[in-house]
Parts: sequence; structure tokens; C-alpha cells
Amino acid sequence: MTPFGTRLAQAIEERGRFCVGIDPHAALLQEWGLRDDVASLERFALTVVEAVAPVVGVVKPQSAFYERFGSRGIAVLERVIAESREAGALVLLDVKRGDIGTTSQAYADAYLDPASPLASDAITASPYLGFGSLDPMVEACHRHGGGLFVLALTSNKEGPEVQHASTGAGTVAGAMLDHLRTLNAGADPVGSFGAVVGATIGSTDEDLDINGPFLVPGYGAQGGTAADLDRIFGTAARWALPSSSREVLSAGPDVTALRDAARRGNDAVQGLGG
Repeated sequence: MTPFGTRLAQAIEERGRFCVGIDPHAALLQEWGLRDDVASLERFALTVVEAVAPVVGVVKPQSAFYERFGSRGIAVLERVIAESREAGALVLLDVKRGDIGTTSQAYADAYLDPASPLASDAITASPYLGFGSLDPMVEACHRHGGGLFVLALTSNKEGPEVQHASTGAGTVAGAMLDHLRTLNAGADPVGSFGAVVGATIGSTDEDLDINGPFLVPGYGAQGGTAADLDRIFGTAARWALPSSSREVLSAGPDVTALRDAARRGNDAVQGLGG
């Protein structure tokens, strides 16, 4: 399999770096005039796929919004993943999984093995049981050409309690970035192991030169701007994927309006890191 980093670089070149979150939470369903049920979930999610997956490089479904409907919701998520990939978009499944041993391996099998109905191009993961706990996911990425985005400097107010804590040799977040830097060493044009770094963190003294991509939540409706990304990441912003959900999804349910919103989002971040 072609490494995820290589495929991501091609997607950015051909379609841009803007990442659209496909997050059918209850308030957005209501905003579209839909009920909070599985039929509405399916209509919402697949309408978004139809609108944006043919024109953006990356889509990011948040698994929790599908899981809350049980097995029927997961069936919708399977369709979102499959139809987005068929339309040419990379799927970054936002699951933030993290565990140890056979459980971590099972997560890797569920989300990164092409034989799984939930197989995605990349997933998010939590390293806070120790970075080594992610080894089964890392190995699955090597084996199947997948990508992994590890929580590093998130924009939620609770994050610094753990991420800014000192290890004696630096911060916990810095240690996570060091692990990613090691995994991406020598990769060209960019590695497959990325970090989640929020657009609203303000600034950081951490070294973000990890030769890998960044998932950047908090962009758009949550307050992050293109100028923030240039300031936070510098030249590394060329591999940043600013992610927005509400800013695009609020344009629905009209397919053309959704697609236009996604294109506007893409245009706004086209020159990052240049």
C-alpha cells in the first residue's frame, strides 16, 4: 500500500488541505429540519458526503455521533466511509482510541485493516496510556499504508493539565511530538504519523517540525483563523489540515450550498506554510 503520507500529499496538491468534519450532532439535525433518529442521521450524513467528498481532500467523521444510535448508526458510518473514499476523499476517522495489548490490536484491526467494514485512511488516537500502547496501530499503519493522528496539543481547556505537565526532559506533549518525529524520520514527502494540534492554543514553544501532518480542530466557527495557523505552525503549516464542521454543515441541506461552503473553506487556507 502507498503510505498515507504520500497519499495525503497528493490529496493536498490536487484538492487542497481543508478537512470537513461530518458530525451529525443533534443541534445540526434540528437545524436541517430533521429528527434526532437514524433515518435523519443517514439523510444528513450521506447528503454531506454527496456534497463535499468529491471536492475536498479529507473528510473527518466523528464516530461518537454515529455510535449513539447503536448498530444502525454504525451501519451509516460504514456507508459514510465507503462512499467518501469512492468519491476520492481520504477518510480520517475521529475515534480517539487508546488502550493496551490485544485491545489496541483490535482497534487497529477495526479501523486500519482493509478487511474491516470500518477501514479508514487514518484515525485519531490517544497516547496517554504511554505512546508504546499505540504500537499495534503504528504497525497496522506500516502494514496497510494507514495514518495515525495522535493527540498532542489540543485546544480544550482541560488539555494542559496532562499535555503541559513536565517529564523532567520537557513536556508530555513534547514527548509525544518526539515519538512522531522518530516515526516520520526519512519519510518523503511527509510521514504518515501526525499530531492533533488545536487552532486556538494561541502559541507554543514546542518543536512542531515532525515531518508529519497535523489535524487542526478549532478552525472557523470555533475561532481559529488562517493567520493563527501560520503563527502556530510556521513552515510546517504546509502539512496542516484545518478542520471545520459547523461552518460547512450549517449551509445544508442544499448540496450546492454545502459544496460551495467547502470550497470557500479550502480557498481560505490554500497558501498556508508557503
